[in-house]
Amino acid sequence: MSYRTADSFRTVTLDDVRGAQKMLTGVARVTAMEGSRHLSGLVGSPVHLKCENLQRTGSFKLRGAYVRIAGLLPEERAAGVVAASAGNHAQGVALASSLLGVRSTVFMPRGAPLPKISATRDYGAEVRLHGHVVDETLAAAQEYAADTGAVFIHPFDHPDIIAGQGTVGLEILEQCPEVRTIVVGIGGGGLAAGIAIAVKALRPDVRIVGVQAAGAAAYPPSLAAGRPVSIENPVTMADGIKVGRPGDVPFGIVGALVDEVRTVTEDELSAALLLCLERAKLVVEPAGASPVAALLSDPGAFEGPVVAVLSGGNVDPVLMQRVLRHGMAAQGRYLAVRLRLTDRPGALATLLGVLSAVDANVLDVSHVRTDPRLGLTEAEVELHLETKGPAHCAEVGEALRTAGYTVIE
Repeated sequence: MSYRTADSFRTVTLDDVRGAQKMLTGVARVTAMEGSRHLSGLVGSPVHLKCENLQRTGSFKLRGAYVRIAGLLPEERAAGVVAASAGNHAQGVALASSLLGVRSTVFMPRGAPLPKISATRDYGAEVRLHGHVVDETLAAAQEYAADTGAVFIHPFDHPDIIAGQGTVGLEILEQCPEVRTIVVGIGGGGLAAGIAIAVKALRPDVRIVGVQAAGAAAYPPSLAAGRPVSIENPVTMADGIKVGRPGDVPFGIVGALVDEVRTVTEDELSAALLLCLERAKLVVEPAGASPVAALLSDPGAFEGPVVAVLSGGNVDPVLMQRVLRHGMAAQGRYLAVRLRLTDRPGALATLLGVLSAVDANVLDVSHVRTDPRLGLTEAEVELHLETKGPAHCAEVGEALRTAGYTVIE
């Protein structure tokens, strides 16, 4: 099912973005711009982080949602609004509606993280859990809109949404007037399109680079085809940019104004999230860290000064734990090994002594004695180790083999 109106095809202009900026005064924060010495050293020129993860509701989504709902006619406001989202858009719509005195209903997948469900309710929305994937949730929200007359608030495919997100671009130019490259994550394309409209109108020399997760990269094939195309089963930890098809409205803008769209791997996203936490002291969700991932993967490709947009910080604590461990493993700072040893008293202590000698910190030990794969006198041990990098991982492996242990790949 689709939900389109004639207004959806209206052109977005710089004046629209400037009008949105005035509308958002006192509503959305002018988020901080933080320098990153580490990234600047890698790129070879100044790199700044635009911290939309510190925005109200934890992402840029409040900007577009507020502008869209504020622009409704009185009779439309009276009917209420409805949205579908796994997190950031849900919270943006909920808070914007509360600020404007509009009733909101938000459909969320049954598997949505509990902190995001609770936050959406706390911001004033009625939350309905439906479906297990966003497409099912979206269909339910659109059906609700058709049945009740509530206005469907699309997360990215509407000119007002794009104008609101474009205010990030105006702030970037004000905070870093010497900027040469802006790097921004792309899901449906609303944020990238809005930034591109604002920046290219005022500074056409600024290069704008979009970033998608490799497992959910719908823009490259769409741009090649000249029209939005769908990809099946997008897979990425970065749920904020996990969109299977570009929006019709942002697609045309991205195609005309965004200079390049790059992709990043899950390992690169994990490393970027870890870097933001350790070096910048910023909690950033995987989608928000995608611009940093692009800088890490190919630092020489970006002319500085560079601004990387950290689009959101709403990361589930359980996912954060998994991603951080994944990021540490990708950097060689976390190692999981399985090996077999003779099941006799003191065997485990001897093994731990070998690891201690090479300064490997043991985080967890799993000791299995009863398994059909094991011989009568064998035991299998799985160890999770904190290590100091790839060279240290290699040293640990060599020490285990030298000590006579069989490491199971």
